[in-house]
Amino acid sequence: MSDLTKRLQTVKLFAMDVDGILSDGQIIYDSHGVETKAFYVQDGVGLKALKKQEIILAIITGRDSPMVVRRADELGIDHVVQGRDDKFIALSTLADELGLSMSECMYMGDDLPDLKAVREAGVGVSVPNGCAQIQAVADIITIKAGGHGAVREVCEQLLKAKGVYDAFIAQYT
Repeated sequence: MSDLTKRLQTVKLFAMDVDGILSDGQIIYDSHGVETKAFYVQDGVGLKALKKQEIILAIITGRDSPMVVRRADELGIDHVVQGRDDKFIALSTLADELGLSMSECMYMGDDLPDLKAVREAGVGVSVPNGCAQIQAVADIITIKAGGHGAVREVCEQLLKAKGVYDAFIAQYT
């Protein structure tokens, strides 16, 4: 068993950024100045599977967006921290509040504000379109891009490490 698999088995909190991770990173405004975001539906199935395994889910984002709150509500994500560029401080504060060590946390991000959180989490994850500095410290770099199934990919890797992936698939067959 690899060191990474062992660390994945200990994950109790999966926290992630939004723009570039749960969405493709584009910020689109309509003619009235209303912002929209697109979320990848398959990511949601993976996140719900983690929640069923009692893995705590969290969003930590630098922007404030009502669409993020709505998506988090749809997925049952209990912890949403918005308007924070200090992602590591937000992650470590949340871990402390939940009684977890950083080694029990997984953080997924793609840009410089995520750097310390990706580096210091027990498992740090990024995407192929993440900046070079993040990729240099990440334990996992997904095959799929942010907003295009990267979160689902990580969910499945976590489910496999915890030995519950086959049961996750079986519920649909």
